[in-house]
Amino acid sequence: MTLWYEGPLVAFDTETTGVDVESDRIVSAAVICQDAPGGRPRVRRWLVNPGVPIPEQATAVHGLTDEQVGRTGRWPAPVMEEIARELSGHSAAGRPLVVMNAPFDLTLLDRELRRHRASSLGRYVETSPLQVLDPRVLDKHFDRYRKGRRTLTDLCALYGVELTGAHDAAADALAATEVVRAVGRRFASRLGRLSPAELHTLQAVWHATQARGLQAWFARTGSEEAVDPAWPLRTGLRAAV
Repeated sequence: MTLWYEGPLVAFDTETTGVDVESDRIVSAAVICQDAPGGRPRVRRWLVNPGVPIPEQATAVHGLTDEQVGRTGRWPAPVMEEIARELSGHSAAGRPLVVMNAPFDLTLLDRELRRHRASSLGRYVETSPLQVLDPRVLDKHFDRYRKGRRTLTDLCALYGVELTGAHDAAADALAATEVVRAVGRRFASRLGRLSPAELHTLQAVWHATQARGLQAWFARTGSEEAVDPAWPLRTGLRAAV
């Protein structure tokens, strides 16, 4: 029997105008599908003209400029529809979806759908719910006492995954997929018996526990930063502007 981390996986990643899921916009996105570890992925990419200026600090991260997206980017409405349908199709086929820091990318997609399609991500996957695998949540649960940061770059270094072209949506999606496979192999005795659907449910619990721990640490250090325990989609919703 092929274990889930040795079989087909899909991954989703975005590059954006910033880090606020309620007000920032997607400027590029990618969905990759890899049938087996080390296999050549099938890649679908989108470049978006978000209709708002891209801040310099965002361009410094991903390299996308107003001039570039204005020349070759597409308007958001059809792109968000295509992304949602792409994810829905993979979900209907039973392929687990890898998303690094899922509450950011999936929530941002949901808000873009609300903004431009008067819809929500949930409507597209209503009959075939997503089975999300978040390498950040998985690594933090199974190696919870390890010190240090847990960015995608850090996890790639830890698990021996090559990350070429960081902050390119397709490159990051593929790297996140390989990290999830590596986590599966490293913790096979604990992960191998669980299905992606079971892991999806468990990660919601694990993330909430991790969020409470981080919130307690913020409180001890005097920080007023709030940590949202919801996973894989944040529930708080301001008006999409």
